[in-house]
Amino acid sequence: MNYKNVRPGRFLSRPNRFIAEVELDDTILRVHVKNTGRCKELLLPGRKVYLAKAENPARKTLYDLIAVEKPRDGKPDLLINLDSQVVNDAAEDWLRTRLPYGASLRREVTYGSSRFDFQIMSEKGCSFLEVKGVTLEDRGIVRFPDAPTERGVKHLQELRRAKQAGFGAGVLFVIQMKEAQLFQPNEGTHPAFGQALRDAYEAGVQLLCMDCLVAPDSIRLDAPVPMQLRSGPSVQQETLFPMMFDFLT
Repeated sequence: MNYKNVRPGRFLSRPNRFIAEVELDDTILRVHVKNTGRCKELLLPGRKVYLAKAENPARKTLYDLIAVEKPRDGKPDLLINLDSQVVNDAAEDWLRTRLPYGASLRREVTYGSSRFDFQIMSEKGCSFLEVKGVTLEDRGIVRFPDAPTERGVKHLQELRRAKQAGFGAGVLFVIQMKEAQLFQPNEGTHPAFGQALRDAYEAGVQLLCMDCLVAPDSIRLDAPVPMQLRSGPSVQQETLFPMMFDFLT
């Protein structure tokens, strides 16, 4: 997935979750933030960000904020894509190169009371796939969500019911950066999501985490990242390292 007309800027503030103030060529602009998550550890004053020029010239905001550089002790800055809207496009690019012969892929398909990101039809039957973008990182550990998501819990519960009804079901966590060592559900922010994720996994819903090759003007899914579905020093850790969904093999 590629962007057009990308330029670097300096983050100043975020008046609300949709708008950021950014310095671009000595001019202060209001730009659209393509991520409604908190991103508090990323969007800090002075951070280098990247802006993509909007294709609609009539828009009030002429640029979208799509990526940020996160400083790290003793390491180069980590480039993190923040565009939650591009995650499904990048996932589709990746999925289409892995579909079994004769399989079809549809986006935004309703099942029960939820709308899933993808439906895959093949000789193995019908499968539903939900995609979640991950931007929260701490010393190589990435977590989801960065804010409570009742919608995410609902998706997991619906996927579990779909699996129990005989459909294929999976969740793809797209880590919008490289160098992630481990994924965990963010129990501190939304314990109900962590429990729903474990319940879904135990019911047979497949889970996969993929990191991304990120440049200021592009993002592409790259390699699997292991997962731990329980966190905390007193918890017996189970590490999962799935390589692929079975409905893609």
